[in-house]
Amino acid sequence: MSIAFQEDRYDHMLYRRCGRSGLKLPAVSLGLWHNFGDIDNQQNARDILRLAFDKGITHFDLANNYGPPAGSAEENFGRIFKQDFKDHRDELIISSKAGWGMWPGPYGNFGSKKYLVASLDQSLKRMGLEYVDIFYHHRPDPDTPMEESMGALDQIVRQGKALYVGISSYSAAETKKAVDILHQLGTPCLIHQPKYSMFDRWIEDGLLDVLTTEGVGCICFSPLAQGLLSDKYLKGIPEGSRAASHRGNGAIEESAITPERIAKAQKLNELAKRRGQNLAQLALAWVLRHPIVTSVLIGVSKTSQLLDSIKCLENLDLKDAELKEIDLILK
Repeated sequence: MSIAFQEDRYDHMLYRRCGRSGLKLPAVSLGLWHNFGDIDNQQNARDILRLAFDKGITHFDLANNYGPPAGSAEENFGRIFKQDFKDHRDELIISSKAGWGMWPGPYGNFGSKKYLVASLDQSLKRMGLEYVDIFYHHRPDPDTPMEESMGALDQIVRQGKALYVGISSYSAAETKKAVDILHQLGTPCLIHQPKYSMFDRWIEDGLLDVLTTEGVGCICFSPLAQGLLSDKYLKGIPEGSRAASHRGNGAIEESAITPERIAKAQKLNELAKRRGQNLAQLALAWVLRHPIVTSVLIGVSKTSQLLDSIKCLENLDLKDAELKEIDLILK
């Protein structure tokens, strides 16, 4: 039986149109890459999901290999969904992906039709869903013809297992090719999910232009550079952080926390303070400054981090002088 959520949950969230589609996503979406695996506190995970929906976050983003162990985030989400969200399925956008190694042998990795179709079937079973709203190819496959991978996405939509499809971590040229193939098949590419932050600006070198021209939405993961663009590492590596704990599964490498990056983060933090924000809120607003960016994907380990991130929406306006100052700091 679903619990009662706040009746005004949609009043304070910003929803942005995804490319030229009819779909809108919350400007802040919740990613389940970390903190929802079997090694994590399940009541905390449930509290985070409940609060997110209460605050108007309608999009929960997963993948087949999220955990650890791989698959456990989908299983745990499925259990919480059944407990709390079953009566609200039509208010939610639930996404999953396949493309990274998931099971042994030649059919559990990359981008063959065999892998993509089988992986989504497994994901639906783990989550207890009849369909996902968005299904992504998680990364390009250099050895499988793109026509096969995109053909699998087209088939998945036609079978009713996903409403929309997208791609993740494709280059500008690869994205253009994928979009063209899907257009020819009659299943538009809804969205691209790239890694993007102040410390990783690769999508500015052509990809954003392709997405804008083709009318494909963009949802950015790791907008806080896995915590580097927050107050967490302003004084080095704190005890209990993902860098200190060596948890794996995408945990930030200590080698990424360089004195140079800490110095830049400290300068950015001073700019954020002048704007009435903290560093994380500035970093999220900076990513959202692009009109083609539909949403930012945040990962949180506690409810207070979720509330803090959403506050970025209170000041999204970045003046030209501030953008120039940011570029000088990052240069």
